Amino acid sequence: MTPWLRALLEDGVRDGVFPAAQASVFHDGAEVARASVGAGERTPFDLASLTKIVCTATAFLALWAEGKVGPSTPVARWIDGSPLARNGATLGDLLAHRSGLPAWAPFFAVVLHTVPELRRVDCPPATRLGVRSEVRDAAARTPLESAPGTRTLYSDVGFLLAGEMLAEAAGAPLDAVHARLSERLGVETHFHRLSTRGTDARDPCQGRWEDLPPTGVLRPRPPAPGQENRWESLASEPSRPGEVDDDNAWVMDGVSGHAGLFGTATEVARFGQRVLEELDGAGRLAPPALWERAVSPVPGSARGLGFDTPSGESSSAGSLLGRMPPGGFGHLGFTGTSLWVDRARRLSVALLSNRTATGRDNLRIQELRPAFHDSVLQALGLG
Repeated sequence: MTPWLRALLEDGVRDGVFPAAQASVFHDGAEVARASVGAGERTPFDLASLTKIVCTATAFLALWAEGKVGPSTPVARWIDGSPLARNGATLGDLLAHRSGLPAWAPFFAVVLHTVPELRRVDCPPATRLGVRSEVRDAAARTPLESAPGTRTLYSDVGFLLAGEMLAEAAGAPLDAVHARLSERLGVETHFHRLSTRGTDARDPCQGRWEDLPPTGVLRPRPPAPGQENRWESLASEPSRPGEVDDDNAWVMDGVSGHAGLFGTATEVARFGQRVLEELDGAGRLAPPALWERAVSPVPGSARGLGFDTPSGESSSAGSLLGRMPPGGFGHLGFTGTSLWVDRARRLSVALLSNRTATGRDNLRIQELRPAFHDSVLQALGLG
């Protein structure tokens, strides 16, 4: 436990930003600070959209290095006849959030109406597998809001589809692909597949999902800001502990390309460190040139292939991290998670929280994140 880092997290609890949090800092290849409040240091958190880089973008890079896919691979290879395919969208368009798909859609609302047994803890695995296919097909049919490649719009729908496409290219379920690749990287993050709850040998909680920090109390979750009145009314039931917060990932058995991973701050920060090593030529998954493409912004955007970059005065990475050449990279997660990596300083900073436990409209973390990262750099004498 690092006192100064713990104090930063305690400030967040005191100010009502979150009830529980973890943080980890790697510098020059080693963990130099670690702290937690409201949870143990080894308690996994719901990583939310960090799944997009820790799982999906990483799977893409590994498969790209194997020659199985690339940024120009047409999505028609998997969903021919879809709006994406008819408009010539590529896998790279999905990963760079330039596919033309909307930001989000309530696929869960349809299947919870038609398959109410999804709510049962003993819902048959075959039923959950069938629903996964239904959601994938619904996402593939989603109308485009713009032509592929013409604008950047952050899209969960695009990453849901990308995860399914990459799993098919790899010839294995997405969680199995991630388990294999994370082992090669030496990073321990995991999906919590609902249909194998309590029986998965890879489960870091060893079945004690009730110990995980809660991210909400009802299923389905109440609408997030901006999602109001987007689906027909559904009965809400108490949410079971340890299950993914995101409702679309939840109806996909807890495994999706846009959300579903769980892990600790140490492992998330370690992932950032591993990417730095890959950029230096470690070659665990892919050569440096491919990683460079992934963490560098595409023209006209702050986003690379899955990865985000610090940009603008209001970046959640603060005013210091990633501001020197060759810059930085990272991502945020809806539940209150983030990873930011500074390439010049050889620094990887993970902040995990369950800020949604106090309500999805609790946005205090938007003020905390920049100040937190500036404080970390100053505490390490890197400001």
